[in-house]
Amino acid sequence: MVVPLLSASSDLGASRLSGYIVAIVILIFLSGYFSSTETAFSSLNRIRLKNLVSTDKKKYSKVYFLSEHFDALISTILIGNNIVNITASTLATMMFTSLIDNQDVAGIVSTVVITVVVLIFGEVMPKSMAKRSPEYFARLTAPFILALYYVLYPLVWLMGLLQKLIAKIFKKKGNENITDEELITYVDEAQTEGGLDEYEGDLIRSAIEFDNMTVKDVFTPRVDVEAIDVEDSMADVMKVFKESGYSRLPVYKENIDTIVGVLNLKDFYEAYIDGESKFSKLIAKNVIYVPDTMKISDVLRKLQIAKMHLAVVADEFGGTMGIVTLEDILEQLVGEIYDERDEIVEPYLKITDDKYIVLGDTNLEEFFEFFEVNESKEEFEPITLSGYIAFALGRMPQVGDIVNFEKLAITVKKMDNTVVEKAEIVINREVESEEEK
Repeated sequence: MVVPLLSASSDLGASRLSGYIVAIVILIFLSGYFSSTETAFSSLNRIRLKNLVSTDKKKYSKVYFLSEHFDALISTILIGNNIVNITASTLATMMFTSLIDNQDVAGIVSTVVITVVVLIFGEVMPKSMAKRSPEYFARLTAPFILALYYVLYPLVWLMGLLQKLIAKIFKKKGNENITDEELITYVDEAQTEGGLDEYEGDLIRSAIEFDNMTVKDVFTPRVDVEAIDVEDSMADVMKVFKESGYSRLPVYKENIDTIVGVLNLKDFYEAYIDGESKFSKLIAKNVIYVPDTMKISDVLRKLQIAKMHLAVVADEFGGTMGIVTLEDILEQLVGEIYDERDEIVEPYLKITDDKYIVLGDTNLEEFFEFFEVNESKEEFEPITLSGYIAFALGRMPQVGDIVNFEKLAITVKKMDNTVVEKAEIVINREVESEEEK
């Protein structure tokens, strides 16, 4: 049996058919309008929008108002979109029912056609376009949506109450604040898109991570501390200042575990020129002691309040573990700070693509990050590469000792008394390939 698809033209006049088509086209356009509006407002960058409002309030005030009432906006869009889509579907069914004698076939054809048309012209294309330029589309669509928002306000208000009720029933537990990791991801994206250069990105990342760092990550260990005895002569102190190049020196009594103050080079130099025989009265005695677990942001505040430039890092027995200076802390924000006396030494000297010379005092966490080793320093007591080599060997290192760690072969190349001064790092690419698998 052959199903007749088209009935006589008397069933549907040309003008009536044109009316259906025009009405459906208008409804599909409105469907695309609502879809693009939803995508535009969902994709808006709130910080960028606030900047746009501050520069051109008249043009973006409606956009800002709707973005601040986002739940009500979405309700308005969904109500409007459902009305036009359902109406378009109804008109399409009426049109194809009049064109096709078989009602079942007419329903199927109507469903297929309206689904494809709405999907392409009412959803995919408008949303794709709005996603590319959300601010432009939001500004373009805001006036009509705002008018519709006021027209449908009673219904939108009822839907808002329903949303609040559902939100209370299914209340999400936990902290929804932006985490440091998310902020760093935003910075990475801004840098990738060209909004930030490499230096700006590094500076912002350092500021974000700053509060998570502790004294243990930045302090100068005891063995590297230049200090003077309170009983030292003026000539001896001048020699230490000259050889070290430091502008301030910790002053101890009897041994370095008893630090009694800090001596400033400027004060000492004036006294030295004046022929003073003792420097004890020049010592700043408000010594700050901090544990190695304290956050460097807290240490920075303590130094600022006390108007000091260094703090003594104390161990659990009250002894001196080392010192942390204002410069040590600021370098975590802005990078290494050099003066004209500093000898610039690269911590990672590249020999070949698979071979490096690394300084023994390199921070262990930074070492792992540089060589992309998936291991955190928290699993080890040492905080430097030299300390890790001794930890892995279980004894004092010697030149020629080799430590294998994942894809790295670490060979001791130079010693400074009991610590490793330089080590050769060789990357085993075969091991690296197996880890990637």
